[in-house]
Amino acid sequence: MSATAEALSNKLKSIIRDVPDFPKPGIVFKDITPLLADHAAFTELVQAFAEAYRGAGVTKVLGIEARGFLLAAPIAMALGAGIVPVRKKGKLPYKTVAASYALEYGTDTLEMHEDAVKAGEKVLVVDDVLATGGTAAAVCDLVEKLGGKVAGVAMLIELEFLNGRSKLAGRDIHSLIKY
Repeated sequence: MSATAEALSNKLKSIIRDVPDFPKPGIVFKDITPLLADHAAFTELVQAFAEAYRGAGVTKVLGIEARGFLLAAPIAMALGAGIVPVRKKGKLPYKTVAASYALEYGTDTLEMHEDAVKAGEKVLVVDDVLATGGTAAAVCDLVEKLGGKVAGVAMLIELEFLNGRSKLAGRDIHSLIKY
């Protein structure tokens, strides 16, 4: 990690709030809402992601429900790209494609509109946290199912101890903060 990237990471970490025992005992939730409320820091993180993918030919930025929406929209604007919401099953009004992925106990399903990504389009997948990698891998599968190409996976936070990168092998993954 470059000195500039490390300085940005440390700055962003200092703004993120730890919430112990949420959503259940033993979990320390990384609350990004103070970061989103800090205009200067939020602008820096958007610019860092945009700079990382500026030359990649990205035409669509996919934001994963729900905090991924908050990050994806300004990144899409900075890249001159469209934004596509990826939502939980049953939340989108038009025809959808779906991908299911494993959770700790059971499965979940994400959907996006079937016409959201065209064949050959380069897509950036954005979310707030890379944990086990199942969600991001499912979204990458959706992009490829529609004929799109995943230009990268951009995550604000990466929980390295959960080894989520292993489910995204061979993909360009850019995370600003690592725990």
